[in-house]
Amino acid sequence: MPAPGRSRASGDPSAWWALALRPTRPAVPWALMARAALGMAVPLGLGLLFDRLSLGVFAALGAMHATMNDRVEPLRLRAPRIALALAASATGMLIGAELQHRGAGGLETGLALTAVGFAGGALSATGPRGSAAGMLLLVSASLGGGMALPHPWWAAPAMMPCGAALVLLLGVRYRTDVRSDPRTRALAEVYLALGGLLTALGTPDGAAARRLLTGRLNQMQDLLPPPRPGRRESARLHWLRRSYEAALGATEAAAGLLWAWRPVPPEVAALPARLAAQITGGPEPGYPHWRPDTPSRTAFDTALRAAADTVAGRWAPLDTAVPPPPDPWRLRVRLLSRGSVRYGLRVALCVAVAEAAVNGLTLSRSYWVPMTVAFVLKPDLGSVFQRAVSRALGTVLGIAVTAVLLAVTTDSWALSLAVALCVALLPYSAAVHYGVNTIVMTPVALLLVQLGGESGAAEFWPRVLDTALGSGIVLLFGYLLWPERPSHRIEPGIVTAAAAVRAYLAAVARVEPVAEVWLRRTAYRALADARQQVNLGLAEPPPAGRLAEQWVPATAALERLSGAVAAYAAQLRYGGRRPEPEVIERVLDSLDRLTGAARAHRPPAGLAARPTGPHDPERSALARAADELDVLLG
Repeated sequence: MPAPGRSRASGDPSAWWALALRPTRPAVPWALMARAALGMAVPLGLGLLFDRLSLGVFAALGAMHATMNDRVEPLRLRAPRIALALAASATGMLIGAELQHRGAGGLETGLALTAVGFAGGALSATGPRGSAAGMLLLVSASLGGGMALPHPWWAAPAMMPCGAALVLLLGVRYRTDVRSDPRTRALAEVYLALGGLLTALGTPDGAAARRLLTGRLNQMQDLLPPPRPGRRESARLHWLRRSYEAALGATEAAAGLLWAWRPVPPEVAALPARLAAQITGGPEPGYPHWRPDTPSRTAFDTALRAAADTVAGRWAPLDTAVPPPPDPWRLRVRLLSRGSVRYGLRVALCVAVAEAAVNGLTLSRSYWVPMTVAFVLKPDLGSVFQRAVSRALGTVLGIAVTAVLLAVTTDSWALSLAVALCVALLPYSAAVHYGVNTIVMTPVALLLVQLGGESGAAEFWPRVLDTALGSGIVLLFGYLLWPERPSHRIEPGIVTAAAAVRAYLAAVARVEPVAEVWLRRTAYRALADARQQVNLGLAEPPPAGRLAEQWVPATAALERLSGAVAAYAAQLRYGGRRPEPEVIERVLDSLDRLTGAARAHRPPAGLAARPTGPHDPERSALARAADELDVLLG
């Protein structure tokens, strides 16, 4: 966060353009890259061997769409994720291929793709899986209406699930080695992140360490299946779930230490890393000898002992309840929500303008423009402005790479190998930067078209014009003229996070330890989502970036409040402090005021200073948090 009063000017590393261009450095996902390469190479190789390369191209397209949605996770999670994406992809291909087969005119095709754009946009706003499915629905409908189809025409959508099934089957290997189970590795990462948070206690790095731990907890929560009442779990799954719940309790107690700036001895901070080693097959570590001297440290000692016993397979009281099961109507409600309908209309408007431009300019490859709209408007990939610019630049570089490849060789076997190598890079490039991912994906799309016998190298450079046109349409009709400012993403997230923190505080005030952990988990997940939306807004150019910057103090204050609630719970449970109804009412009133400000699009103007020293255990943790909120809200 920029220092108070400091502008994000050109020399500031947090300027919006620096945030937008800054790549990440993720770990190399070797398993995903190997599956991606094989999933692409096998269909193309079989198509060449049996002289049905046109069928192999569409099977390879299905494999690529599966690769874009593949993760290192159990089959229970991989299968629905890939199946949803492929169902949308095959449906879109069927629609586009049928329009092309019938020789539909420009008006009919434009209306059909506009309707598909609305459906895909509404689906995209329901969450990450819906976002992937909605994008592929429109992308495949555009490709089906423009690519050369095999004979019979309906074989194009029929071959796509074949390539996807191959990618899915290549990842079925998790039961052969317990230590290779992604849930085991994710649980170990949780404890490693907990150790990192303990090491950062009492330092300015604590907030970043807490966000990393929150992300690890989110990942582990997603990997665990929801509990099913009345159904017996395997011993392994029961141990994973209990060890995760133990980590939640330790995290809650560590949040109180973080807020109060209470470090722990180095041997205590090192224990979670040793527990992570035990989870992956190492020996059981001994518990360090130390004497906690404050309520927050006592609460953490109790939670950490319970975690050590649970990881070792011994029973320990965890004070956690079964989390509520997922609501089966949640997707339907989100799909019909105002936000989903608005986003669907936004995508439909851009597709309609793109189709009008395609028909008016008589472009040679009409599918490229609406396909660009689909990729750029995917809602969970960051700033729309950033994606539009990055896609235009990435396409130019990707076409240059393709031209070099075709200048070297036009042999189908060599081009198939090049496509497989490019697809292998997709899992890594997608995590690095959207522009890098576009550079890698552009040769894949162009070479697949080349292998399908549709175009030569001379026709590739007009794709730069198509991409620039599609990106310009998105910038004008999907960004500048559409009332979708960062406030529409950030402020609902602030409201949701404030409501979650309020529910967490209410459970602490009622002294309900069984519910506290899961309510805190819900609050931290909502806070992580709000923080992500703020960070996305910071990558927007002014004035949108400045508006997002104004919500940074409120987001940070909510994060610190959740830690203060955890410290207050420790004071109630281990410090003998009596509940303070008047302080609780102050905090609840401040949360209501913050919620009202978010709904009225008024970022708080106060600048509450974050704590820089240990908290006095004689004073209520909640009282200091109430003072900070009063300063923030003026």
